[in-house]
Amino acid sequence: MATTLETSRQQPQTLAGRRLPTWSLPALAAGIVLLSLGLFAVTGLAGVADFVVFVLLAYLVLQTAISFSVEGRRQAVNRLFSAFVYGCFGLAALPLVLVLWYTVKKGLGVMSVKFLTVSMFRVNPDKPGGGIYHAIIGTVEQALLATLIAAPLGVLAAVYLVEYGGRRPFARAVSFFVDVMTGVPSIVAGLFIYAFWILALGFQKSGFAGALALFILMLPVVIRSTEEMLKLVPNELREASYALGVPKWRTILRIVLPTAMAGIVTGITLGVARIMGETAPLLLLVGTNSRIQTNPFAGQDAQRLQEALPTYIFEQFRDAVGNPDSPAAQRAWGAALTLIILIMLLTGLARLIARFARVRG
Repeated sequence: MATTLETSRQQPQTLAGRRLPTWSLPALAAGIVLLSLGLFAVTGLAGVADFVVFVLLAYLVLQTAISFSVEGRRQAVNRLFSAFVYGCFGLAALPLVLVLWYTVKKGLGVMSVKFLTVSMFRVNPDKPGGGIYHAIIGTVEQALLATLIAAPLGVLAAVYLVEYGGRRPFARAVSFFVDVMTGVPSIVAGLFIYAFWILALGFQKSGFAGALALFILMLPVVIRSTEEMLKLVPNELREASYALGVPKWRTILRIVLPTAMAGIVTGITLGVARIMGETAPLLLLVGTNSRIQTNPFAGQDAQRLQEALPTYIFEQFRDAVGNPDSPAAQRAWGAALTLIILIMLLTGLARLIARFARVRG
């Protein structure tokens, strides 16, 4: 009896079963890749996509079989679904990575200080030279105008829906129309501004007209993101403020909005990223221009409308039809890379602002 107790103390019990060594799965993946390379070399199989699919399927089958024989059914099923989730994530991220890599590859060669600081005025589209300075100005100003209109209206609408609307018919109607606006195609927003702002009211095509269409596209994104952030603010904070006798409007202004400020800024940034790449409404309401125009309110009578990066990319690719290596195509890829960099910089700036704007205990 004493010997049995002593033996049990020397060999402590554990709830964990048998586990595969940490090096086994990486070694299995490497072996499958090598064997697949050999198989593809000696057979008629070919293609990168076929190779990737074959390797993934082989890895899932062999990993599950080995784990089932060593670790048991429960751990094998866990490893199978974990690998499936990671594989789906990789497949979802692959198009984004490929688009970014291809854009950087094609656009990096034309990027220079001169390309970013000159316009296309008096530049032959078929010849090297020219830049995107005028398009950068147009994109930044139009997005800024749209944000200045959409951000306060969107935040106020979200505050009404969360704090005051409740189940009122008007609040339900507003929420319904916000959902509808979320799925409105960009060309429809452009057509609405064209019919209302230009045809009905008599204004001219301009950068501001394009900003109005971008505002329509940005507004539902800001409303929905802000609404969700306000719903995440604990009700205990509101109730504590009411218990101290603070009015509701001051509670919203001093407690609710600062608490949700990080999420609100992130939502506004998502809205800006949503509109900066829109092309259809800008082609309809602004058009193209090779000169520098810093005034977004300048009409078409001035013959100097305000171009943006999306319309610049469209114009350059149109000039490069049939010749993907032409200077126009290179300028288009450079403009696309610049647009991506601008959106990334704005996202980083918004996160920095949100970090310092959040409430600190």
